[in-house]
Amino acid sequence: DARDAVTLLFELQGAANATSSALNAVLAGSLGLAAGPAIALPPLGKSRPPGVAAGERIAVRGVALGTLDDGLAVAWGEGETLVAVVPAEALEVRPIQGMDPALALSEVTGDLERGALSPVPAGWTAAVAAGRVAIAYELIGGCRTMLRLAREHALQRVQFGRPIAGFQAVRHRLADSLVAIEGAQACAEATWEQPGTLPATLAKAVAGTAARTVGKHAQQVLGGMGYTTDHPLHCYVRRALVLDQLLGSGTSLTREIGAELLRTRDAPALLPL
Repeated sequence: DARDAVTLLFELQGAANATSSALNAVLAGSLGLAAGPAIALPPLGKSRPPGVAAGERIAVRGVALGTLDDGLAVAWGEGETLVAVVPAEALEVRPIQGMDPALALSEVTGDLERGALSPVPAGWTAAVAAGRVAIAYELIGGCRTMLRLAREHALQRVQFGRPIAGFQAVRHRLADSLVAIEGAQACAEATWEQPGTLPATLAKAVAGTAARTVGKHAQQVLGGMGYTTDHPLHCYVRRALVLDQLLGSGTSLTREIGAELLRTRDAPALLPL
């Protein structure tokens, strides 16, 4: 069951700050590929196919999650999107340390000879939509853990003779975090009732924005502890910042949605959140 698999797996993965090849499997299924090869994703913050056709060459610039032992699926094209699986050795692969080394993210770049590929048509738009929904659930799982860590600290940390959980400013931050999480959860759940590109984009945008909101409030509640590596919060904040950028950030997707609404002059029916 796709709904149960995505909602349960990705939310639990986010809550545990774990990594897996699940996103590759979701994208491969939408692209019509067998599970196995990693999927070349667009550069962080982007959503277009990572390959660009230029004559008889395909210029590739993107990122990939996990190991590339079973090859890499590269998509290109604007109208009709094509995808081909190539060995990892055909491209330059550079592990990305950066914000979240534990995510096992790699930069993939290089040129491919079109004649040496065996491409097949692929639904890139549908794959991006499916990936955005999955990442939204992973962000939601991470948000719930960040809120739990902040709440536990607020109950244990004593100042002026009482737990800081009793202070109004702290309670407001925790409440605002819960509201952000529940809003993101409602948007993600609505994508199963009304599938499509726009609901998936909205879910990813709202989840990314919620993750930044919850991370900010959790760090403030934890005070100095929230900025150290002695407390696990930093792992979730780092992961949220990177996941927010995969397949479009909350900021860029919000602008994308707004630009599309202005272009079409057609506001869709509100989702029953």
